[in-house]
Amino acid sequence: MPTAPTADQSQVKAYLNQGGGSADEAKKALEEAGLEIEEVPPDQLESRLKRAISEGARRLMVAGGDGTIGTAAALVAKRDIELAILPAGTLNHFAKDHGIPTELAEAAEVAQNGTIEGADIGFMKDSVFLNTSSIGAYVTFVRVRERFEKTFGYKIASFIALLRMFSTLRTFSIELEVDGEKTSYRTPLVFIGVGERELKLPKLGNRIANGKRSLHVMVIQGRKPARLFAVAMAGIARGISQAKRLPEFDSFLVDSVTVDLTRPSATIALDGELKVHASPLEYRIERDAIRLVVPRLKSKTDSREW
Repeated sequence: MPTAPTADQSQVKAYLNQGGGSADEAKKALEEAGLEIEEVPPDQLESRLKRAISEGARRLMVAGGDGTIGTAAALVAKRDIELAILPAGTLNHFAKDHGIPTELAEAAEVAQNGTIEGADIGFMKDSVFLNTSSIGAYVTFVRVRERFEKTFGYKIASFIALLRMFSTLRTFSIELEVDGEKTSYRTPLVFIGVGERELKLPKLGNRIANGKRSLHVMVIQGRKPARLFAVAMAGIARGISQAKRLPEFDSFLVDSVTVDLTRPSATIALDGELKVHASPLEYRIERDAIRLVVPRLKSKTDSREW
């Protein structure tokens, strides 16, 4: 349940990631809200947040995308430090999942006067992810999107990347361990989300409102690219409930999962950022791991004031 904020203004430290997509707008919103902010280059953000924590900050306020928020979340996880966010990225999935306004002036008001609510985060070993992680085909998607994004913009680059991903589908062997039971797959893609996820367009990959607080693991299995493409399209068109009926599709809601890639290491995506990790990959969910500042409830219903 949400609780009243506990940090006074002298204990609040606000930081703006200068590399954020909406950095100028976020700066203006924070200044208009009367907040003192420090602009930080992306490569110095983590060290500056660590210093604020060592100096006794009770609330960290960060403005940036999910990468910025993830950096802060990793530092405050399971600690008595509140996290307030101004969503200044491209997609802002984490803010939307928790009812935080994407309009920056409103988000600045929430950051000052909201209430505290526990928020779940995912871990891949010691690496934090807020939304999703994926192995396989999506890595190709991210690489291609990043290559074309500056030239064509996010949406067109994403469409090009989607076409490239499906045209170059390659499968690999994994062994999935859930609740002590191991299953082997030949797959082009493993998807792991924090919270129960939707598979159907237009909400593909989004968290299901009031869904189960678990890791949502999805695996497409098979060797023939044409059939794998058909399975993926069926899931996108019909949603997770229908996809579960397909023999090539497996879905689990779990607290933890181990993915053995049968090779020493692999590039995986964590919240859309690519990182190399040693195999096996050990995922887990930590419930209420961070004390997140969210809008106050209007009433006993789940609607918010902002």
